[in-house]
Amino acid sequence: MFKHILLPLDGSDLAEKALPLAVALAHQFGSEIILIRMVEVFYPTLLAPHLTSATAVTISESYAQAHRAAEDYLLAQQAHLRQQGLNVDVTICEGPPADGILYTASEYDVDCIVMSTHGRGGLARWTLGSVADKVARHAPCPVLLVRQNAVIDQDNS
Repeated sequence: MFKHILLPLDGSDLAEKALPLAVALAHQFGSEIILIRMVEVFYPTLLAPHLTSATAVTISESYAQAHRAAEDYLLAQQAHLRQQGLNVDVTICEGPPADGILYTASEYDVDCIVMSTHGRGGLARWTLGSVADKVARHAPCPVLLVRQNAVIDQDNS
């Protein structure tokens, strides 16, 4: 049923709340899990053309460091999941999180996206926006949202 499961991770405890559900589904259906981490790109010359080239280099170095950290994090998660007998791929995307998740879902032809959500509603969601909300509304496949306070029993999957 689910050949490819996309699991967005940002390194937070909240994002990792979706891991047990994705793992349970992958074991049940023999699915591949695709781990994705977004690295937001900052173009300093567009926002502040008066910045010096030294500042631009510092920002570029910060971006490279963020990319390396994302890669290290995903590779560690991949190794941990492979020890559980799962087939796991990793990808890093640049740009706004929801857009990258949606793009990757289409590119990898995923059958399901499993991700965490704060579960904010009303004014908080309107002012802060919601990556999960945008993904759920525009994804080309089913999206399973794991709420912040969810408890997933891995033993009774």
